[in-house]
Amino acid sequence: MVSVDLQAITQPVGIMRMMATILTCMCFSLAATAGAQSSPYWAWCMFTWCFCFLFTFLIVILEFSTLNSKMPFAWHDFTAAFAMLASLMVFVVSIIYPTFFTCKTCHRQIGTSVVSWVCFGAYAGEVVLTRLRPSGEHIGFLSTLPGMMKMLETFLACLIFTSLETGQYVGKPELQWCVAVYSLCFIFGILIILLTLGQLTSLCPIGFDKVVIVYNVMSAVMYMTAMVMWPLYTFQNNKRPANCGHLCPWDKLVLITFMAIFNTLIYILDSAYSIYLVCIVSNR
Repeated sequence: MVSVDLQAITQPVGIMRMMATILTCMCFSLAATAGAQSSPYWAWCMFTWCFCFLFTFLIVILEFSTLNSKMPFAWHDFTAAFAMLASLMVFVVSIIYPTFFTCKTCHRQIGTSVVSWVCFGAYAGEVVLTRLRPSGEHIGFLSTLPGMMKMLETFLACLIFTSLETGQYVGKPELQWCVAVYSLCFIFGILIILLTLGQLTSLCPIGFDKVVIVYNVMSAVMYMTAMVMWPLYTFQNNKRPANCGHLCPWDKLVLITFMAIFNTLIYILDSAYSIYLVCIVSNR
């Protein structure tokens, strides 16, 4: 039987979620009325605001109707992980949108940028509140450091995919290998997140922690090759064009390079920390 829980919208976390729902709706509405742009970055900004709005609104409805207790996964782990992911996504688009789509006379775009920053504050506030758990309360995988690194790895891969263009790597085996690295690591990272979120790790025929270690080490090694090969084969005899303006394809190559470097460092840290947890902490 469905009941109503008013605390879902009256407690501080619920208020933050209500604010985030309203603010994300304002963001994509203002950006849409300002006019569509033929840019993957504009599409990413719109996707971020719409995605965060829909999931935040869904979380509020499920908690208000107490249907969240019937979910077949760790609900508090999911909401904490989503708040961290949403804050990261909104933070990035709050930088991207004003950088590429605002000007001194673009009032709606400026308004969108301001509202997006306020929205980031709402999600960041939710993250702080969800992290302030009572002493001894269980914290799920996605709320831990390894879980946060997994989400960051997949998020940076999404930024790489947003900047990729087919003409950048078609007919170039070295760059196709880099794209394959980004894609494979992203797919398996999403799979690990879904398995842990659905509490299905026990179905793994061998120790899931050991599988994650192998994945982390292989991903770190693969990303190291991509980190070297991508700039080596994309910038060879390819200087920045003199007429390169906003959303220049050459600048996207630079962005992909930096995202690959950041992700490589995160995979190395993730590998070292997972080995530390399994081989040292668990044996004490």
